[in-house]
Amino acid sequence: MNIGLFLLIKPFASVEEQLKASKEMGFTCADITDTNAGGSMLGTAGFSPTISLDDNPFDIKRLFDKYGIRISTICAHANLLDPSKPSRYSTSEIMKAIKIAAALGVKDVITTENEPSTEWGKKLDFNQRTFVIAEKLYEPVKMAADYGVRVLIENHGPVTDTVEGLAGIFELLDNSPSLGMNLDTGNTWLGGTNPVDVAKRFKDKIHHIHWKDLSEDWIPRRGKQYGAGFSTIAMGDGIIDIKGVCEVLKDQDIKNSTLEIIGDEEMLKKSVGYLRSCGIK
Repeated sequence: MNIGLFLLIKPFASVEEQLKASKEMGFTCADITDTNAGGSMLGTAGFSPTISLDDNPFDIKRLFDKYGIRISTICAHANLLDPSKPSRYSTSEIMKAIKIAAALGVKDVITTENEPSTEWGKKLDFNQRTFVIAEKLYEPVKMAADYGVRVLIENHGPVTDTVEGLAGIFELLDNSPSLGMNLDTGNTWLGGTNPVDVAKRFKDKIHHIHWKDLSEDWIPRRGKQYGAGFSTIAMGDGIIDIKGVCEVLKDQDIKNSTLEIIGDEEMLKKSVGYLRSCGIK
């Protein structure tokens, strides 16, 4: 399994600066971590590691190739529990990401629901939320099948942080082979679920992993917060059962994974070593 990087190594730095840093540390793959529709003011100015979903995909490939970094996935984390509107990152952006992934030869596009921000979204019950997510993913999953791409659901919200919710989404979308899962070890635990249980239940659907360990400081937020963008400690230094996850998934044919860790080179390399020691080859 390849272990790549979350391209937020340097604050307020461009994608190119993140790629330079990745290469200097010896990494060979990374997610396209942030994406936006249209143009980004900060991205254009070189102060944000974001890539436009309306860019020429081959310009993106040339940039990654310049630093010898292979694109493992494209992140298209959406807001799926609030009503659709043009300025809200949702179905349209996921579909753009699928087209770019197909052009780049990238197999997986990662998305999730996130927490609702509107009163409408907040008042939905669990079953309604599960239905709304599946409805917004129906066309992207259908398109992904046509393009030979997969949409991967990440644990990052009140539905996807549960076994029941994930199972419901897969069922509503007929367990399409173009729909899979990106297991986020930190988010799953933070949402109140044991990531080992998720790994066991969905191991045949997991095609990518976001590796995060969290410290005891996060315990008061468990079951109350859905999603942590990154960890600030090395793998194995926290309280999550990372070894248990590795034991379940080490023999699965998962080609890529990502360290979602903000830290120095020593911390990142320590994390890779820990995962290798847990059987991730």
